[in-house]
Amino acid sequence: MGQTIAEKIFSQHVGKKVFAGEFIIAKLDLVMAHDTTCAWAIDPFYEIAKKVWDKKKIFIPFDHAFPAPNVQMAKLQAKIRKFANEQGIPITTDGVCHQIMSERFINPGNLILGADSHSPTGGGLGALTIGVGSTDATIAMATGTCWFRVPQTIRINVNGKLKKGVFSKDVILMIAKKFGPEGGNYRVLEYGGETVRNFSVPARLTLTNMSAEMGAKAAIIEPDVQTEKYLKENQRPYIFDKKLLWSDSDAVYEKVMNFDVSDLTPQIAEPPDIDRVKTVQEVEKKKIKVDQVFIGSCTNCRIEDLDVVYKMFQKNDLNPNVRTIITPASKLVFLQALAKGYIEFFTKKNAIILTPGCGPCLGRHGGVLYDNEVCVSTSNRNFTGRMGSPRALIYLASPATAAASAITGYITDPRKYL
Repeated sequence: MGQTIAEKIFSQHVGKKVFAGEFIIAKLDLVMAHDTTCAWAIDPFYEIAKKVWDKKKIFIPFDHAFPAPNVQMAKLQAKIRKFANEQGIPITTDGVCHQIMSERFINPGNLILGADSHSPTGGGLGALTIGVGSTDATIAMATGTCWFRVPQTIRINVNGKLKKGVFSKDVILMIAKKFGPEGGNYRVLEYGGETVRNFSVPARLTLTNMSAEMGAKAAIIEPDVQTEKYLKENQRPYIFDKKLLWSDSDAVYEKVMNFDVSDLTPQIAEPPDIDRVKTVQEVEKKKIKVDQVFIGSCTNCRIEDLDVVYKMFQKNDLNPNVRTIITPASKLVFLQALAKGYIEFFTKKNAIILTPGCGPCLGRHGGVLYDNEVCVSTSNRNFTGRMGSPRALIYLASPATAAASAITGYITDPRKYL
């Protein structure tokens, strides 16, 4: 019987052939815990170990609230610094953990744990990157292993050529509408098809990132020439065997879903759920006033996203009643934007540029929302209270839709500005 990509990767890390439903203990390639989840792992870690299993395979980024916005966060970060110094692990402050991992660490075929719910992001590179809590991260840091029940895989085929103004964010919002918040619970979502094959890795990362919002244990895309190109661009040439990292023709899926995006238009998720998705054209008719636009997060603030925003802002001023916040996903993205002149350009347009990191996404700093304020965000979550006040309203959309809304001051179809 053939295997899915996920089953093959688990098999390689167990040392024998395994299939969905089996309970296993697998060796890990990397463990990540950030400036919140790492703090909660430290005390239990010292109850079971004195030293991490391999300090070169532990990644600690400060990204969720850095620089520290309050005393409580400063205390947590001080605790983590002490632990990192004791263990000889460098701390990274260069941006969002998932973006940095994609740029620097994740290779096709890896099995990685991340103490963060959006860890499935790395599947855009053909790896299994799985989100866990601090307890599992504790054990993984001590032993280099983790237990799993090998998940069932749902195959999602996406075909058709996208029209102008439609991006991978619109594709994943369309899929989320079908799945709902729990449709992928403890599943691997495996994306394929003509559309996905034509996506760059950054566009693929948007798909795998938002798979977490559907309950997915992991998400993955077959590594190919796009993967090779991305790794080369990031000075990480890596040779991989497609036979080992592509699903077999007779692999068993829980189900196969097919989507045609030929006629897809820009999409937007209304609060407070990921599956409350409508066309932007439909929502635009409501003339919903926007108080804040957030272009950032691990979902959508790579240089390709800023390319789109820059082109849209070139001939248009920003609405003075909208706080337009741009947060590059990583230091690399920031430097790319700086080299292209975007940072100066956005600043002169009166946009707010934040240090690379999570920023306003989780409502801790850099753009917390007040009662009844409306935000159009390129991030991944729109549930009640996510970005501040529980009475604020968050709409999720592509960078293009966010940019168009920053121009007009209300939720706007981006196609007229592209």
